[in-house]
Amino acid sequence: MRRGDRAGTRGARRTEGGKMSVTEQARRAREAAEALAVATRTAKDAALHAMADALVARTPEILTANAADLASGREAGLSTAVLDRLALDAGRVAGIADALRQMAALPDPVGEVVRGSTLPNGLELRQIRVPFGVVGIIYEARPNVTVDAAGICLKSGNAALLRGSSSAAHSNAALVAVLRDAVASAGLPADAVQLLDATSRDSVKELMRARGLVDVLIPRGGASLIRTVVEESTVPVIETGVGNCHVYVDAAADVAKAVAITLNAKTQRLSTCNTAESLLVHADVADAFLPPVLAAFAEAGVTVHGDARVAAYSASVVPATDEDFATEYLSADISAAVVDSLDAAVAHIRRYGSGHTEAIVTDSQGAAREFVARVDSAAVMVNASTRFTDGGEFGFGAEIGISTQKLHARGPMGLPELTSTKYVVTGDGHLRG
Repeated sequence: MRRGDRAGTRGARRTEGGKMSVTEQARRAREAAEALAVATRTAKDAALHAMADALVARTPEILTANAADLASGREAGLSTAVLDRLALDAGRVAGIADALRQMAALPDPVGEVVRGSTLPNGLELRQIRVPFGVVGIIYEARPNVTVDAAGICLKSGNAALLRGSSSAAHSNAALVAVLRDAVASAGLPADAVQLLDATSRDSVKELMRARGLVDVLIPRGGASLIRTVVEESTVPVIETGVGNCHVYVDAAADVAKAVAITLNAKTQRLSTCNTAESLLVHADVADAFLPPVLAAFAEAGVTVHGDARVAAYSASVVPATDEDFATEYLSADISAAVVDSLDAAVAHIRRYGSGHTEAIVTDSQGAAREFVARVDSAAVMVNASTRFTDGGEFGFGAEIGISTQKLHARGPMGLPELTSTKYVVTGDGHLRG
């Protein structure tokens, strides 16, 4: 390790104690981003492997820090689901490290030619991918996001400013200390990965106001967090994640297939943004479909909040309100309604959906084509679970989040989505007349 790298690491550790302003951290990140922008794929991949190896080698200190967060979380009354997302063990750390190694194997997006041509006047035109520069990420109690975000930013040539939640403060500090040392040992700037103070809301406010130093801000978390960042940030924001995802069971659906898909979409994992939160059933298939799916939900412990037509099939159905149909539950709850047509299903989704993921179960190619064309969401599934909307499942490797907006990136955001582009024009003394 070079002397300058050691000095940079020591300075950054003071940062993690909250002694340095966000503005100063952002300035350091911008300097690091300049070096990352011209780093070779070999150098970046070597850093990713060094990060992965260091996480495994220093697992005991990471788990010690995580135990402190878990103890504080239990004392604070955090829910079982939140504690589960917060918890690390040797297996989870190894899995996080493996994700970095898999990222190293992915193509480097930087320098990729998006399009190119020779103009009639002889100028050679190329549009190439370039890093954003400095990426800020605000996220909640998932220590794995700390590593995923640092890795995907580094691979795409960006410096990362990470602002996790206070509930994971010890875990994140330990993880970032390990990552910074590893990045520096590989010859890249330690300030490519920095952790902001999680004990004060001021760090979030400063980050949201660091326009000119931070190029883009990505919030990952619940609706309240995302809304706050979108509404208050002066830094450009890529909106991610809130998922009121629907499964629509069409009149031409295979009932057994529809039950299996609906159950998987809801229960495979309750607390993710691609989990189904709403079920729409065509009236023509309701008699065949609703009894078995309601029984399956009851067995799985899922509470169904249904309209009057759904409630007619089971006394266990809770009457649904407008709020239920608009809710991202992230729990063992789902809203449900019977609709008279595909038109009605699309209208319901347009009214209550969040633009994340919708699914249709049908054996009618015409119904599938119409649903895909008319539903305005980042992902549309045909005869498949909503749970497949995921960077890993799509073959993108790690993702920074799932964008539900329409500008720049939409859907799972992999490495190419963390880049912008520039035009390179090459001439031979060309002058414009």
